Amino acid sequence: MTKTVTGTRYLPGTYAQTRTDTAQRAQHFVRQLEQKEDQKRRTSEQMLKSSLLAPTICFSRKIGVGALEIAELLAQKTGHRVADRLIIEKIADDADLGSQTVKFFDERHPGQINQIGAFLFGEKSFVMGDYMRRLASAVLSLAEAEATTFVGRGAHLILPRDRVLAVRCISSIEYRIKRVADILGVSEDSAKKELDEADKEQRRFFQRAFGKKDASPYEFDLVINRDFINRPEWAADIIYQAYLSKFQMA
Repeated sequence: MTKTVTGTRYLPGTYAQTRTDTAQRAQHFVRQLEQKEDQKRRTSEQMLKSSLLAPTICFSRKIGVGALEIAELLAQKTGHRVADRLIIEKIADDADLGSQTVKFFDERHPGQINQIGAFLFGEKSFVMGDYMRRLASAVLSLAEAEATTFVGRGAHLILPRDRVLAVRCISSIEYRIKRVADILGVSEDSAKKELDEADKEQRRFFQRAFGKKDASPYEFDLVINRDFINRPEWAADIIYQAYLSKFQMA
């Protein structure tokens, strides 16, 4: 039975389930990076090349379709940790946490952030701001430290494409409105207003971060339509089979 949160503002990338405080989880993820870095220094291991990066699953979604719920069900099958939008944003927005991840990544891969930026934006027009450096460093460092499933923030555009199963979750606006209204315990009119604002923010982010208006279906291995694959367990099963097949784990 779906748990409702009456009168609560809808936060994209969340659903009606009690979750650990975002700041604590973000700090925990960065502490894991520190531990991994210390371990590498002690054992004098060489930096991991992108071809050795653990296979990663990246979710992109229309706000309100339930991608995070699917990701956490999927994580029970893959053993991945889940880095959701709130975690990624916390690391990228927090000056201290973000600076740590930039430092970790720059030490392991000198100059690679600039190469990624040039690939995304083009050599001539590319200028990577502090936020984008922190965002890219956070995604790359988390993926390198441990097998991770990412939800949101364009992670599939940052990571090496041959090591990513990129999944797009979509649905009709009616499905999204009903789902968010049920989660928040509000009217469908109120849910629609929340989604309109969330959609605008998502478009602004993609324009600012990647110079894109929206996600093209050609960027993804798999597109899941929640109007028809309406049970999260079904979606998780489909994605898991695609993951096994792509990375030859079956």
